[in-house]
Amino acid sequence: MSEFIGFSKVIEDDIKELAALGDDIWREHYSSILSEEQIGYMLEKFQSESAIKEQIEQGYEYYFIKEDSNSAGYIGLCKKPEHLFLSKLYIKQDYRSKGYGRKAFNFVCTKCKDLGLDKIVLTVNKNNLKSIAFYEKIGFKKTDSVVCDIGDGFVMDDYIYTYSIF
Repeated sequence: MSEFIGFSKVIEDDIKELAALGDDIWREHYSSILSEEQIGYMLEKFQSESAIKEQIEQGYEYYFIKEDSNSAGYIGLCKKPEHLFLSKLYIKQDYRSKGYGRKAFNFVCTKCKDLGLDKIVLTVNKNNLKSIAFYEKIGFKKTDSVVCDIGDGFVMDDYIYTYSIF
């Protein structure tokens, strides 16, 4: 029987695996929300090996969500002056509805507290209804919306959600 193991910090040797995992999850999850062209563009811009390496150099931290020896998903975090930015929380389809999202969220809360911060901020696509429902269920509040031009005629049309630790 498989079981949740925990979180493993991504190091440079893991970047290729992380990029492949991101590609799998994005293509599965976003195919009903975004065009194939936008998914490909965003994967190259934000989830390619070079993009992940650059993000890590800029202070982002990535963690695999592990079940046995398998990567069930991953988290991307970045400390900002006023909050912890939850850049990514992705779980493979086969591992959803097993409580991993909640465990990942608890892990992020611990990181936030350890950094002396009192809130977590994230952005989520306005059409990503399942993720929005999850974030609202665990206590995130919609605080704003933003449309960002990401190049090549594509935009990210997102809500901003905030979770207060205290």
